[in-house]
Amino acid sequence: MVKVTFITAAGDKVEAEGAPGLRLLEVAQNAGMPLEGTCEGQMACSTCHVIVAKDWFTRLPRASEDEEDMLDLAAGVTRTSRLACQIELSEALDGLEVRIPGESRDMQRR
Repeated sequence: MVKVTFITAAGDKVEAEGAPGLRLLEVAQNAGMPLEGTCEGQMACSTCHVIVAKDWFTRLPRASEDEEDMLDLAAGVTRTSRLACQIELSEALDGLEVRIPGESRDMQRR
């Protein structure tokens, strides 16, 4: 299993884990994080925007041009922003730390 630490907008740390090959979006949703993923991982929205810790950002494969375009639509984007649906867990990402932006909300959870 690959361990991931989510930091909520309130600053709380939530530990989660997922099998290699799972998308970070699935792990986040299973951990109760407010990432909607409206397009179900098809990269047609930006509702799974996360901010990757600087130490981890350079370990990820580069974002595609399509992902960069979607991030342009997300609120609170930073230099280390990514779409959780585009990050596939691997053993190399064990210990990954990501922050949930304050602008994040899941319209499916009220």
